[in-house]
Amino acid sequence: TISTMVAPNPMLNLSYIALFGLWLASYFIALPVPVNLICQATLIVYIGSYRSLNLLVKEADGGAKASDSEVLSASDAYKFPLVGSLALFGLYVAFKYFDKDTVNLILSLYFSVVGVFALTGSFSSFASLYITSKTQYGFKKTFPLIGEVDMLCTPAEILCLILSTIFSVVYFNTKHYMMNNIFGICFCIQSIERISVGSYKIGAILLVGLFFYDIFWVFGTDVMVTVAKSFDGPIKLLFPVILPTLEEKGKFSLLGLGDIVIPGLFVALLLRFDALRAKVALVKGLDRSSFSSPYFFTNTICYALGLGCTVFVMYFFNAAQPALLYLVPACLGGSLAVGTARGELSALFAYEEESAEDKKKKAEEEEKKAGSKKVE
Repeated sequence: TISTMVAPNPMLNLSYIALFGLWLASYFIALPVPVNLICQATLIVYIGSYRSLNLLVKEADGGAKASDSEVLSASDAYKFPLVGSLALFGLYVAFKYFDKDTVNLILSLYFSVVGVFALTGSFSSFASLYITSKTQYGFKKTFPLIGEVDMLCTPAEILCLILSTIFSVVYFNTKHYMMNNIFGICFCIQSIERISVGSYKIGAILLVGLFFYDIFWVFGTDVMVTVAKSFDGPIKLLFPVILPTLEEKGKFSLLGLGDIVIPGLFVALLLRFDALRAKVALVKGLDRSSFSSPYFFTNTICYALGLGCTVFVMYFFNAAQPALLYLVPACLGGSLAVGTARGELSALFAYEEESAEDKKKKAEEEEKKAGSKKVE
């Protein structure tokens, strides 16, 4: 039986308020880095996971657009550490053998443009609550080499696009850490919201592969740390240890966005698994609903504990740490523990999500069957 009545989730609104409060407070005071880092990262995972529930809702019922979502395959998960390594080493070489300012200029320009769309996607859902017109303006065309470009926007999206462009231009010229963090937060939420790891098994493969990737590039070489410190752009969240002044530059601790997004994709998958196990109605508004979520609840706590362990070891040894070294065992261990306790390990390992193409094919097949029955 599918439940049609779903209670609203008050924790989601509180999470938005808490995340905004921590971000804003970082401008006025240097909050304790462990508290600031763990709370902000965990809140981002929480918010992104709930927004990802729209992946379960059909596009016709108000869910995520097929063009705006992506489902990873097993081959994607296997390739990810290799592709990530090539990209990381490429950046390392660029910073080592080319002018750092020029490299940063090119990368900053790229992230500023991408950031416009990330900001628009993150804030348009709020703007649409007040600007309710669904009329779309713009175009949707297919171009050679590029493919289909969908620039159809509602008035709420157009307003957000204009404000995001202004924000991006100011960031490009100032590189202020507060604006950097806004971009970073939006990149993380949009990634967790739009990307599915496909299945529990694929998620586990991805986590294990990146577990070894992170350890190698942090402990085995200086590549990861060099790139993180050299790249002056929103690939990391900055937490002030000493606030910057007009006379002096600030001192910051940092957390790479990958340490939020990669575990976040896995935690979000578990929330969607919880939603299906709870048999909630897969309709518009699911992302703001409340239901029993033992896998998600446990793994959110495990993620926070894993970050806490990372920070503790970092301070104890006074050295950079590969966060996935602690986050991967925490997330995998937490999910397996809940599955074992509930006797649902087989269901957990069997859980899979359809890609947009598979859903489209399935819908077409259902339409054909319905048409053939009418003919009969």
